[in-house]
Amino acid sequence: MKVFKFGGASLESVDRIRQVAQIVQSFPDEKLLIVISAMGKTTNELEKIAQNYFLRKREIAARLLYNVEQQHLSIAEILLGGRDHPLFTQLQQFFTEAEWTLGEKPMRTYDYYYDQLVGLGELLSTAIVSAYFNTAGLKNTWLDVRDVFRTDDNFRDANIDWAYTQKQVTEKVVPLFNNTNIVIAQGFIGSTDQNESVTLGREGSDYSAAVFANMLDAESQTIWKDVEGLKNADPKLFPNTVNIPEISYGEVIEMAYYGAQVIHPKTIKPLQNKQIPLLVKCFLDKNLPGTIIQEEADAKQLPPIIVLKKNQVLLKITSKDYSFITEDKISDIYEIFHKLKVKINLMQNGAISFSCCIDNNPEKIELLIKTLHEQFKIAYNEGLELLTVRYYHDGLLEELSNGHNILLEQRSPITIQRLLQK
Repeated sequence: MKVFKFGGASLESVDRIRQVAQIVQSFPDEKLLIVISAMGKTTNELEKIAQNYFLRKREIAARLLYNVEQQHLSIAEILLGGRDHPLFTQLQQFFTEAEWTLGEKPMRTYDYYYDQLVGLGELLSTAIVSAYFNTAGLKNTWLDVRDVFRTDDNFRDANIDWAYTQKQVTEKVVPLFNNTNIVIAQGFIGSTDQNESVTLGREGSDYSAAVFANMLDAESQTIWKDVEGLKNADPKLFPNTVNIPEISYGEVIEMAYYGAQVIHPKTIKPLQNKQIPLLVKCFLDKNLPGTIIQEEADAKQLPPIIVLKKNQVLLKITSKDYSFITEDKISDIYEIFHKLKVKINLMQNGAISFSCCIDNNPEKIELLIKTLHEQFKIAYNEGLELLTVRYYHDGLLEELSNGHNILLEQRSPITIQRLLQK
């Protein structure tokens, strides 16, 4: 048993979907659980729909949903040679459910409606790919992962109920392989015990695949990407990146923690718990060696690892009466961040102030500042970048920081972080 995960880039066109089919065909005797993300930039488009809906701009939201619908119907029509296939009835049901949501007045939180709308992307992509695979001779079973992954109601970052989900995997997923070697499921989404759709956090399809790998005792998990393997930096942001042939679970967790987008932060633990290797391979050329992530790897062979998080905000939280920011006040500050689900990316404590760097999420920041202002004075800068380098050397740091002001810095023998302002 192997678990494959294909991301949006591997599904962004008809040609690439056909290429995915060719990759799967090259594993004819393997039992494969295939986790699939939304096609291309569909998640971004669905996020715009959710935003406009919540702002009560329903006409804009409906128009954007129509565009998503036409894009998917067009791809499905080309792949299946027309619109007579039963798939189109299934797709119409998905869009009808989304239209029902847009027809309601928003009475709950934005995160709730986000999950009801944005999870549509994975349902569409998996249904289309499953139908195409079957017509191409790749017999498979389509699975609605919401019938398997039970979660809490922490919308947009739901937590899996492992005991219940393992029971569902054993009873509902394992028997499917008695009739076929291929099962196709969605990443990123799940369901509460009230049958409300949830998402597992952005890029959560990697995590979904890891949960399946853990619960199925898979031989390995492979993430198929449009790069030759795991890179030491994002090639879209930095020139001259190099491939990392081998790296440990621990190093990848560090990279994810600091904001690298290659592997979802929660992905590694389910794999490490059962010593399941994670492979990062290139769907453009499956014969490239890629990267293997496992328990042991030689860190001395690693190049400098660079992570850049853009669109950051620096908050400076100062006591109003010049009292020290000690354990009691830090505890109050942490409690507020925890309650509002705001992650701190970098922090520094002074005598009467606490500074921290966070992602620029306008909805959360507005409420965060309002809540903190009851006890503290607040100042903030936006439009910043958080640079993290592991296994750094000074020449590289100066090159990467050139032309920027350094607002915060933290340094250890292995890792340095700098909050930069142009």
